[in-house]
Amino acid sequence: MASPLSFRTVELPLRHAWTIARGTSTVKRNVFVEVRSGGHVGYGEAAPNVRYGESWETVEAALHKLAPVLEGRDLRHFRDVSEAVDAALPDNPAAKAAVDLALHDWAGKVMGVPLYRMLGVDPTRQPVTSMSIGIDVPETLAVKVREAADFPVLKVKLGADRVQEVFGTVRALTSQTIRVDANEAWKPDEALAHIQWLSTQGVELVEQPLPAADVEGAKWLRARSPLPLVADESLTKASDVPKLAEGFHGINVKLQKSGGIREALRIIETARACGLKVMLGCMVETGLGIAAGAHLAPLVDWVDLDGNLLLAQDPYRAHPVVQGRIQLGEGAGLGVEPR
Repeated sequence: MASPLSFRTVELPLRHAWTIARGTSTVKRNVFVEVRSGGHVGYGEAAPNVRYGESWETVEAALHKLAPVLEGRDLRHFRDVSEAVDAALPDNPAAKAAVDLALHDWAGKVMGVPLYRMLGVDPTRQPVTSMSIGIDVPETLAVKVREAADFPVLKVKLGADRVQEVFGTVRALTSQTIRVDANEAWKPDEALAHIQWLSTQGVELVEQPLPAADVEGAKWLRARSPLPLVADESLTKASDVPKLAEGFHGINVKLQKSGGIREALRIIETARACGLKVMLGCMVETGLGIAAGAHLAPLVDWVDLDGNLLLAQDPYRAHPVVQGRIQLGEGAGLGVEPR
């Protein structure tokens, strides 16, 4: 019996060069998964990130390994299938996420309901998403800010250098709410100095100011920071959350680094138990991957689901965004189909 799993890798050119503290890219290679059974097709996406030791090659290798594991399985036994995926792919979160998304999409289509309804989530509580502005020269920053004029909230990427120049360029162009993401670029003393200045510039929060490994530095900084601090690279799974409460005010959960929807829900629940606020973020993904996050977004405080808007062209018919708010419809499963 053939495996219900198939996949392909697609090159996705970006609208602008994407620069954060770790480097610059102009194209992404994501892996798209399909699971087929009983006349229904579930779609999933892997958006691997080198920060977590993954690439499209490692995703493909993981999925080749997984395909025979799913052979002959009844996808209606959702828990058993998910446990088999977890066991086969313990160290491949993006690959696991792609299959997890596809299984949830398939299950929603079998039931004929959107994913948010399967999960008991109220779509009317959808927060606005921020629009990310990568590090760039002033002229291009101005273009990016103009393109994001319809979004009430911006997320500005900052690195080790040109902090006040890059941020100041953006702030001079807009009165929008701004969040800052340093992507592990700062040391504790300089982070405090940057954050103290940013607190005078109308910034809402600062994401991952220090390297993830600097646990003591995070505790020191949290005790002194005038702005909320949000953990991103420091977090991958639910068991990471309790130890982050001493160093951060909130966490950023991403389906691609957590391994999919099930673990993301566990992370959100654990964060709430620890008194932490929650952001739902993304990698550079198409409207398919973003849709999965959007179905969970009503459960969190802050949303950063803009990865598909960074692409030159989205190969999926994404859920529309109106004044920064993703509009979930009544389509079954993730509610997204290929163009």
